[in-house]
Amino acid sequence: MITYEWLYILAGSFFALWAVLSLLDRSNGKRLGNAAFWGLLAASFLLGSHLSDFANGLLVLAMVGIAGVGGLGRSDPETTTVAQRVDFSKLIGNRLFLPALIVPVTAVAGTLLYNYTPLFETGLFEERRETLILFGIGVVFALVAAMIWLKPPLLAPAEEGRRLLDSIGWAAILPQMLAALGAVFALAGVGDVIGGVAGTLIPENNILIGVIVFCLGMAIFTMIMGNAFAAFPVMAAAIGIPLLVEDYGGDPAVIGAVGMLAGFCGTLMTPMAANFNIVPAALLELKDQNGVIRQQIGTAIPLWFCNVAIIYIGAFLLWS
Repeated sequence: MITYEWLYILAGSFFALWAVLSLLDRSNGKRLGNAAFWGLLAASFLLGSHLSDFANGLLVLAMVGIAGVGGLGRSDPETTTVAQRVDFSKLIGNRLFLPALIVPVTAVAGTLLYNYTPLFETGLFEERRETLILFGIGVVFALVAAMIWLKPPLLAPAEEGRRLLDSIGWAAILPQMLAALGAVFALAGVGDVIGGVAGTLIPENNILIGVIVFCLGMAIFTMIMGNAFAAFPVMAAAIGIPLLVEDYGGDPAVIGAVGMLAGFCGTLMTPMAANFNIVPAALLELKDQNGVIRQQIGTAIPLWFCNVAIIYIGAFLLWS
């Protein structure tokens, strides 16, 4: 059976390769920091399931320490030349994107084929992990197809991956860490504490104020944690379920779905959502690191008010 662990091994192997290449890159003045950072991340993927929570925590703290002291540097490895890239773009054009399409096609078509044919009876994939596993398989297929088709230098994918990761830096792993933080907050009972505070602020049976506080909490916690999926368990436990659904009788589908959208409004306005806001700025080499955020605020705020209205009308006025 192919399990979720196989994906960790696949990802960890790539991080380990990037760590070795970073160590050998004498053109990067911070090669030791890069090698240590990506090596520790590789260890967390390859060994994390077999280590204690304390040991995994030490790995994370070590990575935070390396990034915190500015131990990461940007590399510029040699892969294909600029002239080769220009020639590829002229010769192949938009067909260059075909290998990338292999990934979603493998994930979607593979999931449907597996779940709705006798293949499901084979138990080839871990239950409820089929799509994620097939997504990883699609990445491998796309890589092999691109190598056969374009015939780049053998180490080009690894070196380009390293260049991209070094351009992003520590922000590459921020979504993973913030999602874990959301789970920690939920287990620590932060939602219960917030629910108690909100109970004193929201007038009794005032649905509109309850909706506003819920949406505001989703946006603010998303801005703090950088991830609406991390904020949702906290705010759902604090206000969404006990107050809006159970006490006020709102439609849970509308509250849950649009509440997430209210959180995404916070995503548009925070540097903590590094994969959306900081990474694009780094890849585009913008002079203003917060340039993406500045462009999005004008959309985020009006959209947040729309989400409040949708929940109030759709989950309560129309529902009742």
